[in-house]
Amino acid sequence: MRIALFVHCFFPAHYFGTEAYTLSLARELVALGHEVTVVSATFQGEPRQKRLVDSYAWEGIDVLSIDKNAVPHRDIAETYDQPIMRWVHERILRQLRPDAIHVCHLINHTAALLDAARALEIPVFATLTDFFGFCLTNKLETDRGALCGGPSPSRANCIACHLKAAGGQPGAGGMSRFLAGAGVRPLAARALALAGSIRPGFRAGSLRPADIIARPDVLRAALGLYREAIAPSTFLRDAYAANGFPAPLRLSHFGIDIDRRAKPPPADRTALRLGYIGQLAPHKGVDILLDALARAAAPSLSLRIWGDEAQDPAHARRLRALAAGQAVAFEGTFAPDRLADLMADIDLLVIPSTWYENSPLILLQALATHTPVVVSDVAGLTEFIDEGRTGYAVKRGDAAALAGLLGRLAAAPDGVHAMSRATHYARRVRDMAADVVAMYGSHLSR
Repeated sequence: MRIALFVHCFFPAHYFGTEAYTLSLARELVALGHEVTVVSATFQGEPRQKRLVDSYAWEGIDVLSIDKNAVPHRDIAETYDQPIMRWVHERILRQLRPDAIHVCHLINHTAALLDAARALEIPVFATLTDFFGFCLTNKLETDRGALCGGPSPSRANCIACHLKAAGGQPGAGGMSRFLAGAGVRPLAARALALAGSIRPGFRAGSLRPADIIARPDVLRAALGLYREAIAPSTFLRDAYAANGFPAPLRLSHFGIDIDRRAKPPPADRTALRLGYIGQLAPHKGVDILLDALARAAAPSLSLRIWGDEAQDPAHARRLRALAAGQAVAFEGTFAPDRLADLMADIDLLVIPSTWYENSPLILLQALATHTPVVVSDVAGLTEFIDEGRTGYAVKRGDAAALAGLLGRLAAAPDGVHAMSRATHYARRVRDMAADVVAMYGSHLSR
C-alpha cells in the first residue's frame, strides 16, 4: 500500500510525542513492505522554507513539508478550516497517489485536507493524539485551570479560554488584558458568545466569536470522513465519544521500542534520584515539582531535568530561579538513542502535568525501562500505572501533596528501588503497527 501520514510538524525541528509516534509508525509500516510518505509543515513564524513544499528524508522516511509562512492563517476559523490549503493538499495527493491517508494531527493541515481527500475519494484514517478535534486549546482545561469536559452549548467556556490566552500574549493591548482578567473574563465570554450566536459577523476587535462557536461543529462534520480512528488511551477514546465523535473509535495503546534491560542497582541505596523529561512549558508542571522538592526538604532527594530551555525562555528562567539552592541539574536535550541510559540513572520519573495528558510516550518509555513513575491524577496517566507497585498518582497541581509523597519515599528509598522489578511495559511498535494495518484492512478489503 501507498500510505500518506499527515502530521502537523516533524523531525528534525520538532521531536515530541506525536512526531515520535509518526516516525515509529512510518518505520514499522515500511518494514512491513508499505510505501510511506510523511506530510508535515513548517509553522508560520518559523524560518521559511525554500519552496512552498520542500522534500527531504529522515531516517529513511520520505518527508514533504508545507511552508505555512506562504499560506498563513488569518483568523481563528482558518486554524481549523483553511480553504486555501485545499489546493496545496490536492497537489500533494495527486503527486503521491496514496491508497490511504492516515492523519496523525490536523493542525497546520486543517479540515481542508479532508475536503481534498473527499474530492479525490481517498480513504482516511486517524490517530487521535490530543483533543484538537473538539477543544480550542487542545488541552481540555478550563480558563481557570480546572479539567474540562468539552465545549459548552454556548461555547462561552471556549471563548473564555481564548480571552485568557490572548490577554497573556506578549504585546497584548489594554483591552485584551482587561478582558483576560479573572473577574471580567466569565461575563465577557458569555456576552461575546451571545453576540456571536445572534450576529455571526460580529467582531470585537480582531475576534469574531462565531469562529470559536462554529469550531466544534465544523470539525465534527469534517471528521465524519474518517473510516476509523485510533485512540491510544481509554480516557481519550471516551472523551471524544462524549463530545460526539462521528466515526468508529479503536483503542490501541502506543508501542515502545527501547532497551528493556534490567535497571542496575543504585550506587547509593540511601539516595533517591528523580528525573523529569519533556517540554519545559507551564502546563507540564515542572514548577510544581520544584516547589514540592523544596517543601520536602529531604537531603537524599535530587532531581535531573531534561528539556529544551529555548522553547519558552521566560518559563525556563523561572524554573531555574525555583531550583536555586536545591540539588537540581538542568541537563538540556539529548539524542533519542540515549533515553534508556538516562532512565538507568534515575530511580523515579515524575510527570507533574496540570492538563489531561494522553498516554505520553515518556510515561510508557519509563515503564518499559523498569522505571517507576509519579504522575498527576488524570486518567490519561493513571490508567497505565498500578498504584504502589509501578508508580504513584498525586493530586494534579498540588505541590503540598507531591511534597508529602516525595518525603515519604525519600524516607524509605529501598521501596522505590524494589519497584523497578515489577515495573514494565511490554507493548512494542510492531504491535501498534499491527493494529493500524488491521484497521486499514477491515475497511480497504471491502
